[in-house]
Amino acid sequence: MSLRRVLIITYYWPPSAGSGVQRWLKFAKYLPEYGWEPVIFTPENPDFDLKDESLLKEVKPKLEVLKFPIWEPYQIFRKLKKQKSGDTAKVLEKKKKTWIDLLGIWIRANIIIPDPRVFWVKPSVNFLLDLSKSGQFQAIITTGPPHSLHLIGLKIHQKTEIPWLADFRDPWSKWEFLETLPMINLVRKRHEKLEQKVLFNANAVTTISPCFQGELEILGNRKIELLTNGFDEEDLPNNWMEKKSKIAVTEILYTGIIDAIRNPIPFLSAMKEAFEGNRKPVKMRFVGKVSESVREYITKDPWLSVHVNLEGYVPHEKVFDFYSQSHLLLLILTDTKNAKGNIPGKLFEYMATGRPILALGDPEGDSAKILKSANAGKVFKHSDFEGIKNFLKLFEPKDTHFSAPEIQQYSRKNLTQQLAGILDRISGT
Repeated sequence: MSLRRVLIITYYWPPSAGSGVQRWLKFAKYLPEYGWEPVIFTPENPDFDLKDESLLKEVKPKLEVLKFPIWEPYQIFRKLKKQKSGDTAKVLEKKKKTWIDLLGIWIRANIIIPDPRVFWVKPSVNFLLDLSKSGQFQAIITTGPPHSLHLIGLKIHQKTEIPWLADFRDPWSKWEFLETLPMINLVRKRHEKLEQKVLFNANAVTTISPCFQGELEILGNRKIELLTNGFDEEDLPNNWMEKKSKIAVTEILYTGIIDAIRNPIPFLSAMKEAFEGNRKPVKMRFVGKVSESVREYITKDPWLSVHVNLEGYVPHEKVFDFYSQSHLLLLILTDTKNAKGNIPGKLFEYMATGRPILALGDPEGDSAKILKSANAGKVFKHSDFEGIKNFLKLFEPKDTHFSAPEIQQYSRKNLTQQLAGILDRISGT
């Protein structure tokens, strides 16, 4: 039986790093097992800072990847600033902003709608229409953010009637990043109208958390499919759990980005009070990019500067070396209006390691419910200094690992089977 072909339009693709690339890299990996041949459409020259060359090894040689040039306004911003990065998120984190910074942020918020990748929409549609009209694809998938990619899917779907699935890894009009921008009300309404247009026209819509699912169902007045992130069992190195960590030092590990909405300072303050002057030695490791303000906070504190290691970004395949040394995993959920629906992709990989998890976030949020159902960890509010401190004081490191049968429902294979079922339904096959 021949495979049906699905066009997947994604901005993030190897060597891009981070959770944005993992989701569709893994779906593309397993879709052929369920009757679908993925074809990736992605920018030829995307503007992202984090790269992980090791992820290129996961792209199978037979996978068709179409790369198409993109122009992004960050290039103008960099020339004005004479710097390498023009990313809005990084500029927002700066303590002192120049007039060029402020102008760039305002333009990003109120002129470039829905996001800086919108200039890729029209040329991409023109390029893909010829392929789509020739009957090459039985379905189309767009994934956002960047949400401008949904506009590509919308236009192709309207002109060809090819079944279309829109995947929301984050909300659109209620996305926490947009909340940080100086956006006028008229523009906010424009975002909501564009989002509704996508929700009304797509044959299927998926999202990563029950909370986001409920919000999108209200906004779109339609059914939204829950398709969470997950973990890939093939990523776990053979026998890696058999490596015994040293009990002499309590090793705490955080992996991923630390930025303005993922603030570790409340945890670090509680950790310092729990362990300073205590005979129990501790080592906290951050693996990933850490914001300038947090790095400064750590280096200026005599105790933290000794007990906290900033390891920097490492390839994903190397993260398991740090997992094997750790006794406790720190998960920092976003501290924003949408925190209840925040389920980071690494939550499932954390659970797959069998290490206990301490999370900062909403104790009633979606991540907390998953951790509770698997008995895999404890969630504290960001502001619960005493709760975090007392947990750390009582924590005893072990070299054994819990086993959570519930984690299997989040394996990438099982999730891809769910995705294939949705594609089967909307394509009538």
